[in-house]
Amino acid sequence: MVFDPTRRSSGQRPNLPASIISSLRNRKQRGLEGSAASERDAAALLVASYNVHKCVGVDGRFDPSRIANVIREIGPDVLALQEADSRFGERRGLLDLGWMEREAGLLPVPIGGVSKAHGWHGNVLFFREGIVRDVHPLRLPGLEPRGALMTELELKDGTVLRVIAAHLGLLNRSRQQQARMILDILSSRDDHPTLLMGDLNEWRLGDRSSLNSLARTFRGMPAAVPSFPSRLPVLALDRIMSNRPGLIDAVKVHDSALARVASDHLPIKALIRPNMADEGLSETERR
Repeated sequence: MVFDPTRRSSGQRPNLPASIISSLRNRKQRGLEGSAASERDAAALLVASYNVHKCVGVDGRFDPSRIANVIREIGPDVLALQEADSRFGERRGLLDLGWMEREAGLLPVPIGGVSKAHGWHGNVLFFREGIVRDVHPLRLPGLEPRGALMTELELKDGTVLRVIAAHLGLLNRSRQQQARMILDILSSRDDHPTLLMGDLNEWRLGDRSSLNSLARTFRGMPAAVPSFPSRLPVLALDRIMSNRPGLIDAVKVHDSALARVASDHLPIKALIRPNMADEGLSETERR
């Protein structure tokens, strides 16, 4: 069992030393989890989210090739990256997009109006198969420059999957404003199975969490898994959540020797089954 730092016992706050001990105990188990190829079946897609820390590892070395090889280890069908562009100036993209297509089979969702950046405020969304029907970059409120990328993908079976790749702010108040903006934009659009993936910078749930406002819409919110810091993950800053109970199968951390040094975050991943996304919804909820 992976420790969930959002769980509370008898009203007590999560215990950080206990989470460190649990992380150490579960590292071996995480390393023995099945490969991407063995995890998926014909009806499932593997999605992943990864804060690549501008391709600077925990050793302080800038090395985009390590990030690329971690992505190849995962083998995702849909991938949300955060901090994939340089932060200042032209926000130059830091990955080799040609390599990503040749070696990982992934194409970036195109963003209009950017020059050398891969994505939007460092958020890049990659996909393996499907048709990009809509791309909506969001400039999120707050003191820091933050953004999200809302995309609708038409999958090969005709199912429409909406994916929101986001990186929320460091301040609780900013995260609350950003979450509300995402929900406001979602409410103005047609209903589709939707994933919210990214570094949400919030490991708490409950009364003090900035993610509270998301809970009603993202009813498929799974238990959080620790992903930060990568060498000893104790905080669940990264999330994959959905607006459908049957969409996400399980969320896991991708904990490999390379992932522990390539970035200060570990990637997280989940199997999704878009054709099961409406199971458990009433007729009213489907409308």
